[in-house]
Amino acid sequence: MNAKIWMTALVASSVSLAALAHSGATGVVKERMDAMGELSEAMKLLTPMMRGQAEYNPDAVRRAADTMIDHAGSDMTELFPEGSNDMPSEALDVIWEDWEEFAALAEALRTSAEGMKLAADNGLMGPGDMPGQDMMGSGQGMMGAGQGMMGTGQGMMGAGQGMMGTGQGMMGGAPTQMMSSQMLAEMPVNAGFMAVTQTCSACHQKFCAEEK
Repeated sequence: MNAKIWMTALVASSVSLAALAHSGATGVVKERMDAMGELSEAMKLLTPMMRGQAEYNPDAVRRAADTMIDHAGSDMTELFPEGSNDMPSEALDVIWEDWEEFAALAEALRTSAEGMKLAADNGLMGPGDMPGQDMMGSGQGMMGAGQGMMGTGQGMMGAGQGMMGTGQGMMGGAPTQMMSSQMLAEMPVNAGFMAVTQTCSACHQKFCAEEK
């Protein structure tokens, strides 16, 4: 698959946002719905740039990355106190059963977004810059399936199958073992974007009740 086709497939599955479907959310569930909605909007902004369908704007990338950073790591996990999975939440009990993994994915989102922000001035990778299969891994969904993320009522990253493979990191390891922000900072900005989306895919598929 040549680089142009690969990149088109990469982002074709990136953002397919659902309309806010849940009503009656209050308290911390509403807080995380709002936070995930902001993450969705950040991805919606980035996707056309990563496709080459909109003019690349490094300042816009940094702003979107800041939104992700603001809602990642402990800022995300504190929105999931134990037992906060009553309707309309889509959080699964496995979040609290495997809290360490969930928290690691939340931190991986922060690391990936920080790397993307630092790489903003590097611009997009060209056809000759495309990483090889050994770097990207293989498999199923880059973005993951499903619309909501733990009671968001919106698809944080979209639905469908992608390129990078759930359960594999940028170097072939787990999503929580992806490259550091400093490593991503030395690469084209696409690498950080892909790391962000892969992390979200892994989180959706394990911890969200929507279409697994």
